[in-house]
Amino acid sequence: MREPREYDDIPGTYILDGQHSRKGYHLNMFCMSLNKADNRDAFRADEAKYLEQFPMTAEQSKAILDRDFLGLLRLGGNIYYTFKLAIFDGLSMQHAGAAMSGNGMSFEEFRDMMLAGGRSIENNRSKTNEVQEYPKWPK
Repeated sequence: MREPREYDDIPGTYILDGQHSRKGYHLNMFCMSLNKADNRDAFRADEAKYLEQFPMTAEQSKAILDRDFLGLLRLGGNIYYTFKLAIFDGLSMQHAGAAMSGNGMSFEEFRDMMLAGGRSIENNRSKTNEVQEYPKWPK
């Protein structure tokens, strides 16, 4: 069982700390394997068979096969590693970001949100620090 962390109450936050990293080790090693062309070819030929060489949970394998990018983060995936799967599928970072938003955001909605300055902090900060004022960036 994972030890509680002070940042666990921040909505949509999946910190790759030591515990989360150990949970997703084999998932992330699968993603890293896609750096090599031979591995990409083998994965393309039979995705389920290729995944058998990585001792992941059934839930992790399913998230890969379903291209559940947010699920991959929840299951221990590192965003930089899981993005390799998105690249394999020909997706941009904006496509992956929209898929990871958790609220069915389209690529266009995600792009427009980022161009407008990003996600609002309202309802996206630590529940224990709701009224905390955050410093402004210097201009």
